[in-house]
Amino acid sequence: MLPSGIRMQNGSMSLRVTMADIAREAGVSVATVSKVLNGRTDVAAPTRQRVQELLSSRRYRPRRSRPARRAAMIELLFDALDDPWAVEIIRGVEGEARSQRMGVIISLTSERWIDGLVERGADGAIPVLSDLAGPERAQLRELGVPVVIVDPAGHSGPEDGYSVGATNWAGGLAATEHLVGLGHRRVAVISGPAHLLCSRARVDGYRNAMEAAGLAVDTALVRSGTFHHDAGFAHAMDLLSRPDRPTAIFAGNDAQAMGVYEAARQRGLRVPADLSVVGFDDLPQSRWLAPPLTTVWQPLDEMARAATRMLVGLLGGSEPRPSRVELATSLIVRESTAPPRTTR
Repeated sequence: MLPSGIRMQNGSMSLRVTMADIAREAGVSVATVSKVLNGRTDVAAPTRQRVQELLSSRRYRPRRSRPARRAAMIELLFDALDDPWAVEIIRGVEGEARSQRMGVIISLTSERWIDGLVERGADGAIPVLSDLAGPERAQLRELGVPVVIVDPAGHSGPEDGYSVGATNWAGGLAATEHLVGLGHRRVAVISGPAHLLCSRARVDGYRNAMEAAGLAVDTALVRSGTFHHDAGFAHAMDLLSRPDRPTAIFAGNDAQAMGVYEAARQRGLRVPADLSVVGFDDLPQSRWLAPPLTTVWQPLDEMARAATRMLVGLLGGSEPRPSRVELATSLIVRESTAPPRTTR
């Protein structure tokens, strides 16, 4: 099988020049090259000339247009793919796209991800745990590529486009209320990256539950992690080494909760006899931990499907309302939480 961009021509291999190649050499965006090719007038004369000269000298040949009835393609974009959480999102998008007879491209975001989007022929995009800068939004509008974000990094209003998320604040509240209701007074939280809206919302829910119970929030017990196992482990090792260690930890996601389990084991503590643990996500493996993990379920599959349906609507020319959808979370109580020893 030949590498991407290589084609057989007259029995020998030739390198096919792409719009991205021309854009790179000209120092412009793929959108600008597309405008020149389509005879648009909103390109500066010097830029147009430079692009046209490169198109000619590099013998650029546009791809044959695809059949009008071709299946639409959705591009699903992640910052990383090393988390089971991503698998759940992929499963939901792929399942809904298949039911709509659409294809899915899975890729990682990069500095020039929009150029790649155009080159791969994606009709719409679903970035995950992301935000779009103003120039990116403008470029996508120019290209006519609709976007729906799953779990936007920042606050999203109608002017920011379309997004799907979960009730993270309510989930953080429910997790902490559960621990406080069991009698825990020193409750730590290990959130995800501080710049993410979902992380901040879960911590805000935690703070609200503590304050509503008349408990002071000890800033030493509020940690910002990465949503990965090692962050949960590292923060928990530090928290559990304190002389006034917490009796419960609310981890910002299930992966970090698994790291907390290992830290407790290494500190000689038992879950939940010595330490109660709550996670967030309810990934399939959370019920197979020993003990099974109490966690906040968020509807990852339905979030992914809702984003896909919203994107399908945009591709069909409709404007989904509301532009921001938040799906409900719920607490799943298993065996990783119990009253602290002092209250038994």
